[in-house]
Parts: sequence; structure tokens; C-alpha cells
Amino acid sequence: MLWILLLLGACGVVGVMVYNRLVIAQNQYRNAFSQIGVQLQRRHDLIPNLVAAAKGYLKHENDTFTQVTQARNQAAGVLGGTRPENAEAVAQLSAAETQLTQAVRSLMVQIEAYPDLQAAANMRQLAEEITSTENRIAFSRQAYNDAAMGYNTLCQLFPHKIIAAYCGHRQPAQLLDFPDRAKHQAPPEVKF
Repeated sequence: MLWILLLLGACGVVGVMVYNRLVIAQNQYRNAFSQIGVQLQRRHDLIPNLVAAAKGYLKHENDTFTQVTQARNQAAGVLGGTRPENAEAVAQLSAAETQLTQAVRSLMVQIEAYPDLQAAANMRQLAEEITSTENRIAFSRQAYNDAAMGYNTLCQLFPHKIIAAYCGHRQPAQLLDFPDRAKHQAPPEVKF
């Protein structure tokens, strides 16, 4: 009888330890996702400054400014409601950020044609900030994807899988990929 109580106690301890590991892993990937949000918000905040700085020189490029502004607003709107457990929302965020990246690249190409604009101190500073932010986004996305993969792997291991299913850890964390960024491993190069 004593050995049955010991066995039940050991199973209970193992169950609690496994559950705690699942909670820790889930909190880690959620925190990593929120760090991506911080960096994306930083980029969203820099873009209006970039557009404002370039507008004086690129008066005839209103279509580009409109595209950048719309892409920024769409990406900012999607970011606010995205949870890493929601595959559709993560896909929408990925698509919106890809569109924003393409719009900003288009603006940067047009800026390169204006040496006076490239020489402006505020434009150089903005370019450095944007490049730095792009690097931070890449690092944050990698950290998130690593944490999400760790959580997903943990949920697939035995006995974690049994406890995960029983305790509500059924939804895997969605990996975040910005398809356009995946094709271009290096951060965008901005020349001024």
C-alpha cells in the first residue's frame, strides 16, 4: 500500500514539473513575440519621420508616400491584435510587414536618386535608425521562433504531450516569417 502512495506521489510531482515547464515555455515564446511587437512599433513610429523628411525633396512622389503610409497603417493595425497562438493573425502580420518592407524599400530607392536628400543629417540619422531597427526585428524574430519551436517541441514530447493536452496547451505557437525578408538575408542597405 505504501508503494502505491509513493508511486502516486511521484506521478503527481512529475505532472506538476511537466506542467510548470510547459507554462514557462509558453510564457517565453509569448514574451519573445511581444518583443517583436516592440521593434515593429519602433519601425512604425520611424516611418512617418522618414516620409516627412523626404517629402520636401520628392514632391512628385506622392504615390510612393501614399503606399508607404497605407502599408504602415495596415501593419500597425494588424500588430495590435495579433496573438502568437492565432495562425491566421500571424500570417496577416507577416503579410502586412512584408508589404511595408517593400514600400519602404521603394521609397529608399527613390531617395537614392537625390544626393541633397542623402546628405541631409536628419535623413542619415533616420537611415541609421531604420537599419538598426531592421536588425533588431530580425534578432527578435529569431528569438521568438526559437522560443516557439522550443515550446512546440516540448508539447510533442512524452509525457509532456499528455499533460499539455489535458491542461489546455493544445494550440502550437505559430512561427513568424516575413517572406520578403527571408529572401534577403542581409538587412536593407541604405546609402546616403
